[in-house]
Amino acid sequence: MSRRRSRAAVGLLAALGLLLTLFAASPALAAGYRYWSFWQGSGGTWGYATEGPSTARPADGATLGFRFSVSKDAAAEAARPRAAADFEAVCGGTPAAEGRKRVALVVDFGVAEDAPAGDAPPQDAPRTACAQVAPDATAAEALASVAKPLRYNGAALLCAISGYPKSGCGEPIADAEAKASAPVPSASSAPAHSPGGGSGPSAGLVVGAAAVAALGAAAVWQSRRRRR
Repeated sequence: MSRRRSRAAVGLLAALGLLLTLFAASPALAAGYRYWSFWQGSGGTWGYATEGPSTARPADGATLGFRFSVSKDAAAEAARPRAAADFEAVCGGTPAAEGRKRVALVVDFGVAEDAPAGDAPPQDAPRTACAQVAPDATAAEALASVAKPLRYNGAALLCAISGYPKSGCGEPIADAEAKASAPVPSASSAPAHSPGGGSGPSAGLVVGAAAVAALGAAAVWQSRRRRR
């Protein structure tokens, strides 16, 4: 290989490395979100739910949590409810009823710093309630039975519980505000349902992978062309 081709190859590799670095760093540059996160209790601890409340069907004896907060990421940095995931503490005083299931609910309206402009959490401490609903009821139906009014957007994203917040729905916020309000990340959380209603790799990562693949294909084509 000539020196010119060697220099071209080195330059291409450097460009690829730069692209990979930029796209790997892109999640850190993304804006945060202000939204209601959904949690499921297990063994006294909270775990980020693997599906949305409109499709999740909790079993009798389940404990569900909802927390309003500003988060940098939908799961890895989402704030947990500030009350324990304790079914007995919430539903222990509610007798079981035939043909109904009991679901313990913890609704945490969050802190004033996370409230949208002109709005405020309706109460400081988390609210708890024991819902008695039909055996096939979803988490959303259990929540609606104790915390109306609920508000959703066109993508079935939960926007408000008990009318809070008055407006907005998982909107992105300024990066500086996200850093000021974001809770400490938790390694036990796993990405599941995002403020945008979906999961999987970010659009930036997909575009980055496509760009790298395109550059690689161009390098192969150029190399074969020079050999002819």
